[in-house]
Amino acid sequence: MSVHEVRPHHWPDNVQVFYTTREGGHSKDPYRGFNVGLHVGDLEQSVRQNRAQLLDCLPAGTRIAWLNQVHGTRVVPACDSADVPVSADGSWTGDTKIACAVMVADCLPVLLSDRRGSVVAAVHAGWRGLAAGVLESAVAAMKVAPQEVCAWLGPAIGRDSFEVGPEVSRAFIDNDNRADSCFRPSDNRPGHYLADLPALAEQRLRGLGLIQVQAFEACTVSEPERFFSYRRDGATGRMACLILRNP
Repeated sequence: MSVHEVRPHHWPDNVQVFYTTREGGHSKDPYRGFNVGLHVGDLEQSVRQNRAQLLDCLPAGTRIAWLNQVHGTRVVPACDSADVPVSADGSWTGDTKIACAVMVADCLPVLLSDRRGSVVAAVHAGWRGLAAGVLESAVAAMKVAPQEVCAWLGPAIGRDSFEVGPEVSRAFIDNDNRADSCFRPSDNRPGHYLADLPALAEQRLRGLGLIQVQAFEACTVSEPERFFSYRRDGATGRMACLILRNP
């Protein structure tokens, strides 16, 4: 099964959350499986078939707001953008026919909803965007009190696999010294660290005032049959995380 629905605890009943894996699908090596990324070098026909299969798993009439992700902080209103995706790293909507989506292969997908299920958002949070404030941009774009926003953190690189240089730790700690708790020295390379990307995101979200933050316990790097991983493979496909609201 390539498309999985998640029911985060205590989320509004009218909000649906989905994530994909690499299992199944039409793509061939090195993108083997259910690749939904048109920008990685895979055959367009294979990706289109995978995206069509994904659409079949969503409520009838749903359109997907794909993005051209650039590791920035821009968050835009979701729109049907399959052919000419908007350059941004997050989208939000109150529409019931558009699914906000982000593509990942180690970066952290963050899905957001207010407690009433009136507005939802999807955010691509690599370390650069996260450090620069993409989550802050997304919560602000939703125009609801942060205390009313729920967050779900999807599959991403795990804390034992994300080795980074000192410039990454400084990007977070110089902004908030509490981020020091999310880094530990690497045993493999002097002066490098293992970073906990989901923990950094949760720290940012709770700092904004979010109370309910839930994380998916998986590491994209360590499960090659289940997840794509750019850190592990270089040339690889992309998974999707999506959120939509029903009437």
